[in-house]
Amino acid sequence: MIVFRYLIGEVLKAQFAVLIVLLTIFISQQFVRVLADASDGEFPASLVLTLLGLNLPQLTILVLPLSFFLGILLAHGRMYAENEMVILHGVGVSEWYVTRVTLLLGAFNLVFTMMLALYVSPWAEERQNQVLEQAKSEAGLAALVQGRFQTSPNGRAVLFVERIGKDNKLENVFVAQLPDKQSGEHITNVVVAEQGKVIEDAFGSQQLALDSGIRYQGSPQVPDYQIIEFGGYQMEIKEQAVDERSRKLSAMPIGQLFKTDTAEAVAEFHWRIAIPLAIPIMTLIAVPLARVNVRQGKFAKIFPAILLYLGYFGLMVAGRRALEDEVIPLYLGMWWIHASALVLGIFLLSKERPVALKLFNSIKRKQVKTA
Repeated sequence: MIVFRYLIGEVLKAQFAVLIVLLTIFISQQFVRVLADASDGEFPASLVLTLLGLNLPQLTILVLPLSFFLGILLAHGRMYAENEMVILHGVGVSEWYVTRVTLLLGAFNLVFTMMLALYVSPWAEERQNQVLEQAKSEAGLAALVQGRFQTSPNGRAVLFVERIGKDNKLENVFVAQLPDKQSGEHITNVVVAEQGKVIEDAFGSQQLALDSGIRYQGSPQVPDYQIIEFGGYQMEIKEQAVDERSRKLSAMPIGQLFKTDTAEAVAEFHWRIAIPLAIPIMTLIAVPLARVNVRQGKFAKIFPAILLYLGYFGLMVAGRRALEDEVIPLYLGMWWIHASALVLGIFLLSKERPVALKLFNSIKRKQVKTA
């Protein structure tokens, strides 16, 4: 029991350390991307943390198996490098026992990752779609920030509001209406008004209504401008709203996904279960790969192991695309990828066992005799 707790604890500590590092890297990268979208006016800045949290389940699904794989390599590699594993083997703790203990920990990782992949991640993506839909429907005045130049939601004007007063009244408004490139026009309108407000019709189209201002109209290539004073001026800043964002299969609940009889749905289902199923299989590969001697050091096989993991992951990505394009039969799914990795893991694990050594030696002797 002491050995059991020790093996579990060492792998857990190494996995947790790797998980924190990897999540920090991926979350930072995701934060920069979401923050860039917010700065471009795609959604209000107040939604940055919400969207980042909704992306966390998918990031965890990708990072958790890799952290467990590297945790095994680091923990067992250290124990081999410091002769701890040699002592354990000397007192009767076999490598197969170490593998069984590690597989038990892998089973918990599998269950947790499977729950995330089948239920939590689709819910989070659907919730993200709803949040972005709501933000898009409320775009316009909610997206305006006083004292800052911004592009209108339809991309046809640049707005500047000095102050947003009570009752959402806009004060000292500057608008530069850009030429319509599709129509070939080169006329630019620059509008300056003392007051304004955003109004929305029943179809979701938003208009900017300005009061008491001046409009300058002309082309930068021609020094001939028209100056028009107006009491009221109205322009469209947001086109008719789209009903809802296009839904991806990755946001579809598992029950609805089963009812969808398409190649894309089959590929999505196999992709959801592929990464969790890879955890116990990669455990069988990681345990024998962690064997190192004192001279090699505990990091000796990290690089080839990572290449092997990336190859496995790359095969799953290619298998998903092949299923979507119906290059391979749908009933075959990604099982052939998992079966190939399982065979490799069993081979690596069993080649140092006595039965396997006798088998390999007998094969070598037969080859020598025939030669």
